[in-house]
Amino acid sequence: MSSAANSQQRQAVVLLSGGLDSMVVAGLAQEAGYAVNALTIDYNQRHRRELDAAAAIAKRIGAVRHVVLPLDLSRFGGSALTDDIAVPKDGVGPDIPVTYVPARNLVFLSLTLAWAEALGVRDLFIGVNALDYSGYPDCRPEFIAGFQDLARLATKAGAEGDDWRIHAPLQFLGKAEIAAEAHRLGLDAGLSWSCYDPQPDGAACGLCDSCRLRREGFAKAGLTDPTRYAA
Repeated sequence: MSSAANSQQRQAVVLLSGGLDSMVVAGLAQEAGYAVNALTIDYNQRHRRELDAAAAIAKRIGAVRHVVLPLDLSRFGGSALTDDIAVPKDGVGPDIPVTYVPARNLVFLSLTLAWAEALGVRDLFIGVNALDYSGYPDCRPEFIAGFQDLARLATKAGAEGDDWRIHAPLQFLGKAEIAAEAHRLGLDAGLSWSCYDPQPDGAACGLCDSCRLRREGFAKAGLTDPTRYAA
């Protein structure tokens, strides 16, 4: 699509991590008629393979812009994704796991909001879901609703009466439904990356919460997961 055609489309900012969920959300935004401005946060996460996935996805879907924003959350630590803490491999449990990054989605959505306001865009897309996930509090519907209220209070655009729309189209979908959506949209799931603990040979570990949820989702959907797993 030409840049002139893109400029005439409705615009959205999509938080693109490089995972399956964010890829599907970007596809859904395009299906809904939005031109995608993709924002990827390089928070100095240990699983940096995700950043390569985000770049590949942004290129494949033809994002209007793709900003990779550095934000070194390893300076804070407190998570197995940013600190020297072992990634749990025992399966998804009832408690919030150590892979939780303190306030990550709050921080990331705030940055997404800031870029959207700078662009004059009022639609934000995020790939959180509250069913097949690891119990992170910042994936809940209450968080998304609360952030939309906060966006109105915290911005010049909101103060001037503009409506912010925080889209979380996967909010009530399980991983099987998300895998099915990727297939329906014609997306290459092999471009996405889910593993929290990539192996030295480039394989996904197969045992972390994210690998387990992804594998089970594809299996339940009756689809082949293109990820190469070590276990």
